[in-house]
Amino acid sequence: MNSQSIENYLKAIFNQAISTDEVNTTGIAQALEVSLPSVNSMVKKLAGMGLLEYQKYKPLKITDKGRKMAARIIRKHRLTEMYLVEKMGFGWEEVHDIAEQLEHIQSPAFFDRMDELLGYPQRDPHGSPIPNKNGQIAVQEYRPLADCQPGEQVELKALGHTSDEFLKYLNSKELALGVKVEVLEVEAFDRNMKVEYSGHREVLSALVCSKLLVS
Repeated sequence: MNSQSIENYLKAIFNQAISTDEVNTTGIAQALEVSLPSVNSMVKKLAGMGLLEYQKYKPLKITDKGRKMAARIIRKHRLTEMYLVEKMGFGWEEVHDIAEQLEHIQSPAFFDRMDELLGYPQRDPHGSPIPNKNGQIAVQEYRPLADCQPGEQVELKALGHTSDEFLKYLNSKELALGVKVEVLEVEAFDRNMKVEYSGHREVLSALVCSKLLVS
């Protein structure tokens, strides 16, 4: 059985199961762009390894063992992204595909050293929490910019979406983590926002605002 394939499935399952232990095969198939029969086959293998609880016609549940293993894979991915940005000068829109390849390296010492060189960061370049060595992950307590009201001043802390296209869009607007944003107006009709930050005045769509996480 391909260990890289197992790890990719576990990551997709973990991301579904952040707020609940339950996951569904349709969501996994969509996340990995594979067929339902392929998912069903892998689900049975993962259940046989003790990583999932599987019963016909019931939601899947990730086990403690599966959750810990998945979190460790995500740890490797997010540490790699941080290293590429902080130590190698890559843009935050350039690091995902490289990290996808490096996260399958089976050497805890390699990633522990990376963690040490970075000064034990809590979050990756996109603001997502980095699990610790035991697979524990901090809960994000941010809210979407879309939930803010005129007059509020907030700080951009994380992203709810990290596609290359979205990151390049944020680059073009000079929006980055740590930027202080003031909400000037919210359109009643479409919820688009007029905001001010770092000398810029911009109108951001409701879709963009829903993906910017602030505190």
